Amino acid sequence: MRRIFARTVLAAAIATALLAPAVSSAAFDPNAAVPTGPEVKIGKLPNGLTYYIRQNKQPSRRLELRLVVKAGSILEDEDQRGLAHFAEHMAFNGSTHFRKHEMVSYLQSIGVKFGADLNAFTGYDQTIYQLPVPTDKQENIDKGFTILEDWAHGVAFNDADIDKERNVVLEELRTHKGVTERVNKVVMPKLFGGSRYADRVIGGTDESIRGFKADALRRFYRDWYRPDLMAVVAVGDVEPEEIEKQIKAHFGGLQNPAAPRPRTYVEIPSLAATEALAVTDRELAMNAISVHYPVSHAPDAGTYGSYRARMLERLTGAMLAQRLGEVSQQANPPFVGASSGLGQLAPGYRGYTARVVLGAGGSAPALAALLQEQQRARQLGFTQAELDRARKSYQRNDDRGYNERNGTASAAYVAEYIRNFLAGEPLPGAEAEHRMVQEMLPSITLEELNAFARKTIPGESNKLVIYVGGETAPAPASAQLLAEVAAGEKASVVAREETAVASRLMEAPAKPGSIVDESVDKSLGITRLTFSNGVKAILKPTGFQQDQVLLGARRYGGQHLFDEKDLPSARHASVLVPAMGLKDFSPVELRRMMAGRSANVAMALGSDTDEIGGGAGASLDEIETMLQMLWLRFDGVRRDEGLFKSWLAKEEEVLRHRDVTPQARFGDVLVDALYAKHPYEPRATVLADLPKVDLDRSIALYRQRFSSAKGFTFVFAGNFEVEKIKPLLAAYLGSLPTPDLPVAYRDVGLRFASGVVKREVKAGAEPKSDVSLTFTGPAAWSPDEQLRLDALVEIVNLRIVEVLREKLGLIYSGRMTGGIARVPYEHYRIATSLPTGPDQVERMTAALFAELERLKTEGPDPADLDKVKQAWAQSWQRNLRNNAYWVSALGSAELYGSDPHRILDQMQRGGKITPEDVKLAARRYFNTGNYVQVVLNPEDPKPAQKPADKLTAR
Repeated sequence: MRRIFARTVLAAAIATALLAPAVSSAAFDPNAAVPTGPEVKIGKLPNGLTYYIRQNKQPSRRLELRLVVKAGSILEDEDQRGLAHFAEHMAFNGSTHFRKHEMVSYLQSIGVKFGADLNAFTGYDQTIYQLPVPTDKQENIDKGFTILEDWAHGVAFNDADIDKERNVVLEELRTHKGVTERVNKVVMPKLFGGSRYADRVIGGTDESIRGFKADALRRFYRDWYRPDLMAVVAVGDVEPEEIEKQIKAHFGGLQNPAAPRPRTYVEIPSLAATEALAVTDRELAMNAISVHYPVSHAPDAGTYGSYRARMLERLTGAMLAQRLGEVSQQANPPFVGASSGLGQLAPGYRGYTARVVLGAGGSAPALAALLQEQQRARQLGFTQAELDRARKSYQRNDDRGYNERNGTASAAYVAEYIRNFLAGEPLPGAEAEHRMVQEMLPSITLEELNAFARKTIPGESNKLVIYVGGETAPAPASAQLLAEVAAGEKASVVAREETAVASRLMEAPAKPGSIVDESVDKSLGITRLTFSNGVKAILKPTGFQQDQVLLGARRYGGQHLFDEKDLPSARHASVLVPAMGLKDFSPVELRRMMAGRSANVAMALGSDTDEIGGGAGASLDEIETMLQMLWLRFDGVRRDEGLFKSWLAKEEEVLRHRDVTPQARFGDVLVDALYAKHPYEPRATVLADLPKVDLDRSIALYRQRFSSAKGFTFVFAGNFEVEKIKPLLAAYLGSLPTPDLPVAYRDVGLRFASGVVKREVKAGAEPKSDVSLTFTGPAAWSPDEQLRLDALVEIVNLRIVEVLREKLGLIYSGRMTGGIARVPYEHYRIATSLPTGPDQVERMTAALFAELERLKTEGPDPADLDKVKQAWAQSWQRNLRNNAYWVSALGSAELYGSDPHRILDQMQRGGKITPEDVKLAARRYFNTGNYVQVVLNPEDPKPAQKPADKLTAR
């Protein structure tokens, strides 16, 4: 079913609370199963394989295929640690119908990108193979199903290929090494109650991957890759009857083993007692505490009653999250952030977890504030006004899903069907679910919701308290943690006061301006408007999404217009100003007022540009709300000293620990090396910057740029009728203030370092490295030259996979990006990131440079260039049916004064690029006499400290 409230659920959420008994609605028997809607066809072959088929035309000419196997690392035998994941890798290394590399090469030739499109994922209890294919040719569909069939029972498992893949898998394991892995080794056995989940780490260990026997891998595949544990999901721009024939033809012949191993599921024991532990690590960038309550086995019953219970859970979670968010905005916030709610730990197991990121005061005030809010909700409940707001937001999210039912991307439906197969989540369909919400939501009373809160929010019970933090200060002792939790749970609480809020942002529309010029460009499908105040608009009505209208605007300006002494205040203005609220409304008032509405507007100071973005639903009311927000952003800025102190306190706490992470130190050195420590270099904020941030100066700098709309052209794309929104645009855009201001960028002399610059950063305890290579230099921008550079970069990415990963086994993943900038001067930048092992840095770097030299002398393989063009074709087809793409593309054309009609002929221009073009581009852009190389290597080993009243992860 559609996700109504997107809420972060902690991976280790555990709790005691069971779902509250469902309350009947007139039309729905709470004990009756929710029927599956007619939009999806669910079938089962005689061999037990389940399949899901749905026709869906978003995106057009594309079919999303998945093979889902109910088998993951939890099923590994002692000699199979990591082999569930290894089997997934081998699925791309040769099979019945494809020799090694043929499968990936073929898919790339039809525009399917390895990693981005073609991929697979292994979990504790499942493995999922992902394959989107273009449906332009029947051959693509036929081969797509052949690939799925090979994954299901035709993987080759050649000994030599297995041995070669060990290096790639080891490199993948290397990418996961670090502070999270070290902490999990201590925490996970406790969270999972000593069950098998804590003992079957996905991916295994270095030792298990190096030492396993090939027969153990084949045994895992033979035991668990069988049709009674599989599902095929097919959603896309296809005829369902033809897809069903494909499934039966390709999978009907699969057979289960004569004596199949029983597929059992692991039980997670409930907490037998209350305990606490502290885990510290010098690379942890924050201090946090989580309180885990006993786990319960509560799978989704798939009934109307369980659906209603989930509604109660989401409403309760949303209201509690709102309260915790308000606490974090205090002038001296007790915590940086907090969450509290039910979540899933493992299939069928749910529970309650409270989590808090500590503020400067440490554990005591943070736990007290978190647990008191938790107990306030449990003991005293919520208010009617809170429930009304939560209902409005819930209803708006449901309305959006219903309105978009014909424009939802196929991948979203695929995710629903996978959850149905793995966890039994009901599939009522958009029409039926909308009816359920329409009837159930208004019938939920405050009394019912508060009863649910009393039952699900834990009181005094067994619990596991976990502190995770850095080593800059002593960790709290176990006894201290337990005492602070107990105090928070037992503290007396009083009911919150509810204050009334306005119902509208503006009581009356702005004094309208007028439209003084209008033109239509039929080829682009746009209307251009000019208003009496000089502001302009471009309107692109589309039907891509039924409930979406997007807004964007850019003009020259930005932070570089300001003096160096103002940079700290300017860089934070785009965060500080919206943190104050909107005109006369505080953030709390604004959130309450906007309940049930999806409109939003944000303004930001870029380096050389002033930027505006926004969005709303497709109703005229929501579009007007978005325009009111825009108008008020120009009308003034609310100043709130308390909110500034709150922001400052949280930011200080975050930045206090920032430098302990290897990636932060790596990033700082990289920026300094690229820009030679120029004062305007785009570096990250550090703790020393915060005292230089002045609230009044931030507001003043922001107002310098955003008190006038002069020079802005607002681009709108989405589901609207031009004639109907023109009066709104005249009223709000036409009445924006437009006093004179400079609409220009300033060249502050920021340039890349010249020559060959090499730096090394030693940080981190794990044997892992990261190599950053950046090529820069002057370039003459043109749309065709940008395409040539894009082609060059994508061809290198193909070579990175084929040579550095598949042939040499030096990396798991790596990526090159590049582009040509036009302001404040024309230049290019090509950046490459390649994680690897410390002992492989030189060999890998040499291998990459060898590939770059080969491109410069020989040019690309024409087949590789064709793969790039096919991937472009797929991407461009999707872009042309995407509102965000049109807002960006039309806005860029307007900013740079380029021809917007080039949006329509990219495929033709891209198709004309030749191997010779790419070879010449390689010579222009890969100047081996001018690049910056920064390497992150592990720091020198330090003697381990002994733990004191705590468990310590190293």
